Amino acid sequence: MTETTVNEMAASNVASSEKGRVPHNSRSAFYGYVTLVFALLFGWLLKGQEWINPEDGLGYWLGIIGGSMMLLLLVYPSGKKSSLLRRFGLVKHWFRIHMIIGLVGPALILFHCNFSVDALNSKVALYSMIAVTISGIIGRYFYIRIHRGLYGKRASIEELRAEISDSVGNSQGLAAILPNFIAELHSVSEKLAGDEHTREISIRHSLSWAIRYYVVRIRLHLGINREIKEKSAANSVVRSNTKSLRRTANAYAAKQVKLMRQVAQLAFYERLFSLWHVFHMPLFLLLIAAALFHVLAVHMY
Repeated sequence: MTETTVNEMAASNVASSEKGRVPHNSRSAFYGYVTLVFALLFGWLLKGQEWINPEDGLGYWLGIIGGSMMLLLLVYPSGKKSSLLRRFGLVKHWFRIHMIIGLVGPALILFHCNFSVDALNSKVALYSMIAVTISGIIGRYFYIRIHRGLYGKRASIEELRAEISDSVGNSQGLAAILPNFIAELHSVSEKLAGDEHTREISIRHSLSWAIRYYVVRIRLHLGINREIKEKSAANSVVRSNTKSLRRTANAYAAKQVKLMRQVAQLAFYERLFSLWHVFHMPLFLLLIAAALFHVLAVHMY
């Protein structure tokens, strides 16, 4: 079998695999965030109308429901240590609920107070809630850097390295068409295996790899375009599948380099996530105390 025939077969395989692939997306989460943002914007713009009274009616019950949701946030930290929940795989579902009510609860509280407060106890409770919400968003960012997706298990350097090795070895026919591109990926992967970033935890090393990540992406992208242009000049099948081949190769490169960055920064984000826990829990307990004092003060006076 000639090299041209191999390249033609590989190009056809890459094109067919690219057409059949359904990209992963989180549309429901995105629509949820957009809906929440527009609802908050709507409430902020109409806050001067005072159409919600926090002391009775809809405003009062929004406060009750929002406050109850904030209390329910305690279920996940305690429930994730339960062997019963772990046995039935329910921890990730509690985490999903934790994420949802961690945003919806504060939103209801903001509507409850009509986006403004006067009393000191109300201000303390509101600002504590905002601080906890911001802290939760930051924690979510750290969380997804050390887990397999938002609801996946915790990652390890060994697993990520093995995944990079297996994935680079299984290049979906790209190795036959773009050998220089695959060789460059191998080179970056091997360099990462002995890189000090995977063994040392420092802001300097983390930022160094963050910059290198974009440099590698750009270099691979330029290399892919150059190699495809060279191949298409001599191969009609490659020429007819240029767009799909370029799209597949760039998606493949993005996935590999993203995995490499995760390996390089895993230890760093693990340390940040641990420090975040130390800060977040006392802040949340302060919120609970401030909210209880607020409820008590409102009903007593």
